[in-house]
Order: sequence, then C-alpha cells, then structure tokens
Amino acid sequence: MCGICGEVTFDGAPVSLEAIEKMMDTMVPRGPDAAGVYLRDQVVFGHRRLKIIDLSERSHQPMVDLELGLSIAFNGCLYNYPELRRELEGKGYGFHSDGDTEVILKAFVEWGPDCVRRFQGMFAFAIQERESGRLILARDRLGIKPLYLSYGASGKRLRFASSLLALLSAGDVDTAINPIGLHHYMTFHAVVPPPHTILKGVEKLPPATVRIIEADGRFRDKQYWELNFARTDEEERRPVEEWRSEIMDSLKRAVSRRMIADVPVGVLLSGGVDSSLIVGLLAEAGQTGLKTFSVGFEEAHGEKGDEFQYSDLIARHFGTDHYKTVVSSDRLLSSLPKVFASMSEPMVSYDNVGFYLLSEQVSQHVKVVQSGQGADEIFAGYHWYPPLEKTNDPLHDYAKVFFDRDHQEYMSAISPDHVSDDYSRAFVDAHFSSNNTPHPLEKALGLDTTVMLVDDPVKRVDNMTMAWGLEARVPFLDHELVELAAKVPASHKLASGGKGILKDIAREVIPEAVIDRPKGYFPVPALKYVDGEYLDFVSDILNSQTAKERGLFQDDYVDMLLGDPTAHITPLKGSKIWQIATLEMWLQTNGI
Repeated sequence: MCGICGEVTFDGAPVSLEAIEKMMDTMVPRGPDAAGVYLRDQVVFGHRRLKIIDLSERSHQPMVDLELGLSIAFNGCLYNYPELRRELEGKGYGFHSDGDTEVILKAFVEWGPDCVRRFQGMFAFAIQERESGRLILARDRLGIKPLYLSYGASGKRLRFASSLLALLSAGDVDTAINPIGLHHYMTFHAVVPPPHTILKGVEKLPPATVRIIEADGRFRDKQYWELNFARTDEEERRPVEEWRSEIMDSLKRAVSRRMIADVPVGVLLSGGVDSSLIVGLLAEAGQTGLKTFSVGFEEAHGEKGDEFQYSDLIARHFGTDHYKTVVSSDRLLSSLPKVFASMSEPMVSYDNVGFYLLSEQVSQHVKVVQSGQGADEIFAGYHWYPPLEKTNDPLHDYAKVFFDRDHQEYMSAISPDHVSDDYSRAFVDAHFSSNNTPHPLEKALGLDTTVMLVDDPVKRVDNMTMAWGLEARVPFLDHELVELAAKVPASHKLASGGKGILKDIAREVIPEAVIDRPKGYFPVPALKYVDGEYLDFVSDILNSQTAKERGLFQDDYVDMLLGDPTAHITPLKGSKIWQIATLEMWLQTNGI
C-alpha cells in the first residue's frame, strides 16, 4: 500500500523531477515508511511506501528489473501473489524479493497486459518498458485503488498519481469546473463516474481497465472484466441452501485472503451485519488477539450518534481487543478542515469524518484493517432496491430514490454558465440500456456495484484511511464473491428486507440481535441536521468572498437552503446545504 505518481513526456522534453517531488510530498500520509524515485529518459516514477508485505528493502519501489528492462510503481496488494510466484518459478523465473511487486513484473513478462486477469486483490500500477518506451497503467476490477491522470495544457505530457491533490501540487492543471462532473456531484449523490472528475484537467482511469500508452502518446484502453448477471436455467432452479453454502465458502476465502500481511490486521467494527460477520469468520477460523475498532458521536435532535451496543456485543461475543472512540461536537467541528484536506475529490457523505477520526485511532495500533464496504451493493441491502424488482420504468424509479435533485432543481441551484444537459440521467439510462441483464433490479445492482460503490463508499474509505497511513481491505469486493453474488436470484437477496441470503449466512456465525434490527449507517447527527455552530460554519463558507466571486451557486437557492436546512433533505436523507458547502469548502481548501 502506498502512493504512486509519475510523469512521461511524448515530445522528447525532459520530465520534471521537481513535480514528482511535490507529488510525493503530498502523499506522505499514504506512504510514511519509505520513498523512492526512478528517472530514465522521458519517464520518472515516484513512490511512497507503507510497509505491509516484505518489510525489507528488497521490495523498495519504484522497482527496476534491469534484466527484463522494466520498471514499476505499484499501489495495493495482490492476495494471491504466493500462488502466482510459485507458478512463475515453475516457468523458470527467479525472484530477489519476497513481496507482491516483483510478482507483477514477472507476471507482466509472462502474460503481458492480460496478467491482470490472474490477479486477486486491489491495485493500481504503472509499468514502463525500457526498449519501447511504452507505459502501461492498470486498475483493479472494482476500483478499490485510485489512479488520477492529467495531460497538461500542451497534451504532450502525462502525469498520474494515487491522489488528485498530488496532481494539483505539481501544477499545470486546468482547474475549471467540469460541467459533467458538477452535474453528477449535485445529482448522482456526489458520484462522479470515470473518466470525469469535478475538474476539467483531471480524469480517472476507469476500474477494470488497462491503458497502453505508446512513446508518442497514442493510447488504447482495454476493459478486462465486467460483471455478468446472466444465469443458466439450472442456476435459476438451484435451492437457496446451495447458494448459501457457496457464498459462505467464497466469503470465508475472501476474508482469509485479506489476512495476508507481515504486520497485524484488525477490523473496523461498526456493529452492522457486514463488519460483524467479518469478525465472526475470523474468529471461527481461529484468529486470536484480533483488534476491533468503533467510533461514535454526540447525539443531536434526539438521534443517537453511535451503535456501540451492537459493536460491544460482537466484541464481547468473540473476545476481541476492542477500542472505542467517542467524538465530541467540538472535536468534530475542528476536524472538518482536515477531513476536507484529505479528500481527493469532494465527497458529501457524513461517513467521511467518521472514517477519518476512526482511522486516526486505528493507525496507532495496526497498519491494516478489514472493512465491510460493498455488501449492500452486491446483496441488495439498500431501501431503493425492492421497488425496482417489478418496475416498468427503472430509470425513472431509480432516479426518484437515488438522485439528490432533478434537473429542474439543478438549473435553479447552479449558475447558468455551468448548466447544460441532464448528464446524470443520460448516464444511468445508457448504463441500464447496455447492462447484460433484462431485470431492472439487476441493472441497478450492476450500476451501484461497478460505479456508485467505486466513487462513493470505496473512495471514501481509501481517502480517509490513507490519510493516516492505514490500509483498508474490503473482502466483500473480492471479485469472485462479487461474480457469485451477481448469479444469485434477486428473490434470495431481497428476502428479510434486503440482504436476505447474507443475513441467513450470518445467523450461522454471529448473534441474531445484530442481524434482526433496522439497517444502520455511520451516524453523525450533527452534520445531518446542520444547525447551531455547524450552520454558522456552512454559512461562512457559502457567503465568503471567494464563494461569491466564484458564483457557482445561485444566491436565491443558497439563501433558501440556509433559511431552513432541515426542510431540504435528499431522498437518501442527506442535507442539501451540506452538499453544496462541501463542494465549495473542497475548492477553497485546495486553492481553486
């Protein structure tokens, strides 16, 4: 786990070592244990390392293999690297290190860009071929590890980094607002699908993609994986008991794989079904001395700000070494600027501050944690899924429950200079039309798993954990488990109010009190209601001279939201005033 960055020029111009150093300085929290630079001709790689696997200097990066003529900068973890190494050794390859980085290099030599199909894990990497000058960029199937790109004003220079903020630090980025990214942010619940970001000059490499860039800058993208919901007649008729057994086995493998490390691995324990099940499976597998971590906040408007009763229950039941953090209102407010400074992109969820403050505590005890993100998307746990099972208009019904505002309201909220087409509705329509299933519910599950999940919960966890040099692993996003879950008939997922088949599996492992309760979220009541000092905070941002000069939002719309924040809540129970303040605060934090 780390931060990677690099620069390549396509016109023979020298690369900027100064730019690489600035990007690396920005990413020190992602990799506090070591740093390295590789420079040759028209390419330079930078790397910040968090030592998790092979703690020796033999796995120092960027890694260069002079014999093979390859160099690599790699962020992530290959959980099946020992098996791949044995296979490659059988083919005659020798190894000088004990980690997963060198395995990627040798796998690339043996199988070319298709090597990614053999990888189990989370990754974003860059490989340069010395002889051809070719650059290969790749990202894992579910986009767990980020990779941002900026081509600069001339188009003759490419920079890439694990963080958008790193690219900003190097300069020469068009920071004008991207109207497509803005529409997605304001409509698609702050989900900005790749290749877009909120800025015109920065894009994201899509998940499950290999980009092959020639020495002259020409490139081609290859999508190497897609989620398939198609079932055979036999799979349609399979008893639910067989599905449960297969999912249980797959989940056990996913959790076990993510214990591979040369340092201790803990668990972020929210007290919900998903994280509790991870703890239970680890305990069942004989894991001892497991550290678990929970966070809670002060209540507001009578709404409780923690789920400690459930996380405590799991910790006691399985005898974990449990740590709790209670965040006071004043600490929450004072932490917000640091939270914004840790966001690669503006993210509206209240979970950001929760994960940030939890990660601060966790990083004092372990370097790696498992987390429960992804279960709701792959097993249909959200409230908007049941109405889609038999809808005749999936686009309309999905937008009604997921979009933060319709296009009409968007036009009243945003300055006319930034208003154009209804990009978010068009995006969902195109995705639903191209999806490989005729079932409306599965169209939504496919969209949420491969797009929404990547650019909301997964991005949120990566940003906030890496702000403290903490690696988060997400077993529910093991691609084999995700593929299996897609095959499960919708009726098994929707049972018991959603995630029915997963809840049935959980009953075999964890106490039912954690399962048979209303679905919980990371509760941060003070941000949900935005009043008192939080309303003052938001008002100061939106009424600042910088915001007024930017003119992104229409004054009447801002005044309406500030006048009664609790009256303007999105279908997903988010605060509309918090959403626009988050965007403005992110822009101001980064000097945009």
